Amino acid sequence: MAEGLTAHDHAAHDRAAQLAEFLDRHPRALVLTGAGLSTASGIPDYRDRDGTRRGRPPIHGPDFRKYEHVQKRYWARSMIGWPVLSKARPNPGHYAIAGLEKIGRIGSVLTQNVDGLHGQAGSHSVLELHGNIHTVVCLDCSALFPRAFVQGQLADANPHMLHADATPLPDGDASVEPAELATFRLPACVCCGGTLMPNVVFFGDNVPPARTAIALDQMERADALLVVGSSLMVYSGFRFCRMANASGKPIAAINLGRTRADDLLDIKIEASSEQLLPLVLELLERTRSGDKHTPSIQLDGGTL
Repeated sequence: MAEGLTAHDHAAHDRAAQLAEFLDRHPRALVLTGAGLSTASGIPDYRDRDGTRRGRPPIHGPDFRKYEHVQKRYWARSMIGWPVLSKARPNPGHYAIAGLEKIGRIGSVLTQNVDGLHGQAGSHSVLELHGNIHTVVCLDCSALFPRAFVQGQLADANPHMLHADATPLPDGDASVEPAELATFRLPACVCCGGTLMPNVVFFGDNVPPARTAIALDQMERADALLVVGSSLMVYSGFRFCRMANASGKPIAAINLGRTRADDLLDIKIEASSEQLLPLVLELLERTRSGDKHTPSIQLDGGTL
């Protein structure tokens, strides 16, 4: 290694080499990603380093479908928060995962995120476990609409909300005071006038059975599990760690903070995925090309 490197640089290289070796030995690993992967894209995370959920309780699907005031709360908050999410772009972590797929060092990607950034980054074998926030569905006629189209409806119907001051929250949400909801007008399906809902799995709802079946099959076919940016506090993600552990498949995780599966992990790396994964990709690209020498990786303190 070059002189002048800090202890942080050496540690970063060691962590990257450890994960590169893991993926080299398990090239069919299922990659399970969570909100921590997208924070570097400007999308706030749900939980702190201890896995505790921040902010107000989430809206539950059964309540959304039953109560108009819950729908108003959701769409008003979404109207304000959507611009932040719509401008989000993949970060180096997303691109590195797409690169690992391209060189055959991972199997498929299973994401708990609804931001669509894996697809934008070029990943092909991606299953969005909880749906995609960029699509809206009519609960009455099942018509689908781009979320951007619905934003136009919201703006036309609620011009007084266009310049509302609110704190951005995860997945296009935002904090809005109850007083703002009194005159809020809901969007409606342009096909039948029905109720619109984002095409995602809300809290209190189940992942569609067909989607679950595909995800379970992906885990069965994988030779390992790599968790990226997830505390695994939601069971729909944690179950895959339990499956991997029960079948003797090794589990590695990159996450800043505690995970629900810490006692099941073979490798736990506390690092930012957008910094670590590009280093892992470069190491594996060099190995694939037959260059066994340590790649030149630019870090804050110098070159590895």
